[in-house]
Amino acid sequence: MLISVFLMCGLGGVEVDLFIPGFPEIQRDFSLSPFGVEMLLSANFIGYCVSCFLVGALSDIFGRKPIIVLGLVVFIIGSILCVFAPFYSLLVAGRALQGIGVAAPATLSFLIVADLYSVKKTQYILGIMNGIITIAMTAAPVIGCYLSMYYHWQGNFIALLLLGIACLIMAALYLPQHKATEKREVFSFRDFIPLFQNKELVVLMIALVFICAAYWVFIGLAPVLYMEDLGVSLKDFGYYQGSLAMTFGVISFMAGRIIDRYGQQLSLNVSLFLCVAGSLMLAVLTINNCDDPLSITLAMLVFSAGVVMPITILYPMTLAIFPEAKGRVTAIWQSSRLIMTSIGLQTAGYFYNGTFQIIGIIILSCFVVAFTALAIILVNKTRYGLATAEEATN
Repeated sequence: MLISVFLMCGLGGVEVDLFIPGFPEIQRDFSLSPFGVEMLLSANFIGYCVSCFLVGALSDIFGRKPIIVLGLVVFIIGSILCVFAPFYSLLVAGRALQGIGVAAPATLSFLIVADLYSVKKTQYILGIMNGIITIAMTAAPVIGCYLSMYYHWQGNFIALLLLGIACLIMAALYLPQHKATEKREVFSFRDFIPLFQNKELVVLMIALVFICAAYWVFIGLAPVLYMEDLGVSLKDFGYYQGSLAMTFGVISFMAGRIIDRYGQQLSLNVSLFLCVAGSLMLAVLTINNCDDPLSITLAMLVFSAGVVMPITILYPMTLAIFPEAKGRVTAIWQSSRLIMTSIGLQTAGYFYNGTFQIIGIIILSCFVVAFTALAIILVNKTRYGLATAEEATN
């Protein structure tokens, strides 16, 4: 079961990063502007977002496994369209279907763990899962670069197709049948209203959504910035992109032990310090309109190191607020993250002028919002149940 869950996490990790190195070739083949290239990400994110609301709520009604299997089937269909797309609009449609389909395994794999374990144990396993996701993200740019070099951009989608088929087989064979937490006659978006009315949940969501959006805006536009405008080779770009994911992955694997030893409160404080330090470095680079890929990557490495703990600690806390509606809570978190990331990407793509400046402004704007929410959580640590090192040990 865990291998199946980890494999689905890997699919969620590589679904974007694997094909990003093919952006320049796609841009040339279809004569696209940067805005048009980013639409391939946005279509995927929008499909993912819409699907999140459905799979999250439906999994609370019908269980996790059937929704995951259905989602993987849709993902495979979308991958086939991408592999054989003769024109741009079909490629966008395939990317949208991939987003719609991958939402189920990427979202519900976390819930399978949350259904079986306590909050503390979930945080520990979540760290491992985040590590697997980011190891996949680490390998994806490098693998994607070589696939693009030898098999062009279609090779990346063939790899995603094969991975989707493997996930479908494993899910069908090994995922447990989940007993639904509630039975309803019909699905209704009104079921989400009580979630939005909970102030603690809203603040947690804002922190999660905006800190993730800050990271993903950079990941989405980095290929065009580095390879098209800063002159970085396809091979070297894989290492730049991979170093960011490796940093995220290593810290994610260590997150459970760090939280156990130092507590949630101190871990969040240190993470916030790293995010602030990274954002200050990014602010300097933005003001000076930096064109050095190494300096930009180093600043993002510091920032990325600070992103891990908020995700690892806060996400299980959101599930604990409404334990009977974990699917819907996860749907809100995942869809909101993708909506904000999509808005950031399309805004940056629209105003993009071939420099880091616009990207830096979007990243810093997202972090200011996340910082405000994180500060509220830390100030009201008792209300949010943040554990100190002694409390974590007990």
